Amino acid sequence: MRPSPHHARSALGLLGALLTVFVSLAALLTAASAAQADTTICETFGSAAIQGRYIVQNNRWGTNDSQCIAVTDSGFRITRADGSVPTNGAPKSYPSVYNGCHYTNCSPGTNLPARLGSVSSAPTSISYSYVTDGAYDAAYDIWLDPTPRTDGVSRTEIMVWFHKVGPVQPVGSPVGSATVAGRQWEVWSGNNGSNDVLSFVAPSAISSWNFDVMDFVRQAVSRGLAQNSWYLTSVQAGFEPWQNGTGLAVTSFSSTVNTGSSGDPGGPGGSTACKVAYAPNVWQGGFTTDVTVTNTGSSPVSNWKLAFTLPSGQQVTNAWNANVSPSSGAVTAGNVGYNAEIAAGGQASFGFQGTFSGSFAKPSGFSLNGSACTIA
Repeated sequence: MRPSPHHARSALGLLGALLTVFVSLAALLTAASAAQADTTICETFGSAAIQGRYIVQNNRWGTNDSQCIAVTDSGFRITRADGSVPTNGAPKSYPSVYNGCHYTNCSPGTNLPARLGSVSSAPTSISYSYVTDGAYDAAYDIWLDPTPRTDGVSRTEIMVWFHKVGPVQPVGSPVGSATVAGRQWEVWSGNNGSNDVLSFVAPSAISSWNFDVMDFVRQAVSRGLAQNSWYLTSVQAGFEPWQNGTGLAVTSFSSTVNTGSSGDPGGPGGSTACKVAYAPNVWQGGFTTDVTVTNTGSSPVSNWKLAFTLPSGQQVTNAWNANVSPSSGAVTAGNVGYNAEIAAGGQASFGFQGTFSGSFAKPSGFSLNGSACTIA
C-alpha cells in the first residue's frame, strides 16, 4: 500500500528531527573534545603538566598586563599578550615548556638536576610557530648551577635564540661567533644582575631543530662559565616577548638527559641498569625494527620509558607494544598497560615501522627512565 502524503511528511519530519539530534550530539562531542585538548592558563605563574613528562608555565613576571596561554598536548600557544615594555630592558615574561626544576616545580619523572660530568648526552627537539608583529625572541634556555638546586635562579643561563623580531638583543655584548652543533652562531656574554648569561643567536630564523644540549653546555664550560662538577638543573623552550606575542607557539618539545650506567649521584631519579638490543630490517626508504630492553638490575622497573634519538631523516609511522612519540628526533617509547613492569633480569620487547631518507643508521644511545643503557 502506498503511504499517504501525510504519513510520508511525518516520516520525513521524524528523520529530520533525528538528524538534528545527531548533528547536535556531534557538535557537543567536538566541543567537549576541544575543551579537553587545550587548557587555558592566565595566572601569573600558572602551570600544567603535559605528556606526563614536562611542565608548561605562563611565567609572566615583568608586567601587570594580562597574558594567557593555551596548553596543548605537545606544547602551548600564547592567546593573549597585553601591554608592552621598553625593548632596551628585560622582557615581560617567558612562557615556556621545560624538563627539570623551576622554583621547586619539577617536571614529572625528571632525572634533573644531573651532574654535568655524568651526562653522556641530552638529546632534545623543538618546533616553534612565529608571528611577524611585536618584539620578541624565541629562546631555548639551559640552566647550570654548582649545586643540585631545584629552587631559585641557577648560576649560569645558556640562551639559544632561534629567532628574534624587533630591536631586542641578548644580555651583555657580542664576543664573537662559534660553530655549535653544526650551526653558526653569534655569541653574546654578560650578567643580568642575578646570573651569568651566555647567548647564541641564529643569523636567521630556525623553526624546528633536533640537537644535543651538551654541545652548548661544553661551550659554557670551555668559557669558564661552568664546570663538569656543576649540575644541569633544567632545559626550557619558549618566548621572551617585549611587545605583543599573541599567536606565538611551541608546537612540539622533547627532552631526554642520558647519564652514565653507574647512575648520577646528584640526580633524584637514581640509576637503572639496562641493556638494549636494536634489530632493524631495512629496505629502500623504509624499515622496521625490533627493540628488546633487558633489566640487568636487581629491582623491577615500573612505568618504563626508553629514550633515544632517531638519526636525521628517519620518521616513525606506527608502533606496537609501546607508545612512541614524537615521530622523529628525540623520541620516547613508553610501556602500554600490559607490559608496564620489567622484572629484575626480565625483558620488554616492542617494535615500530618507519621511513627514512639518505643512508640508514641506528640510534647511537638509549636511556631507560633517565639512565643510559648498554647496547647489545
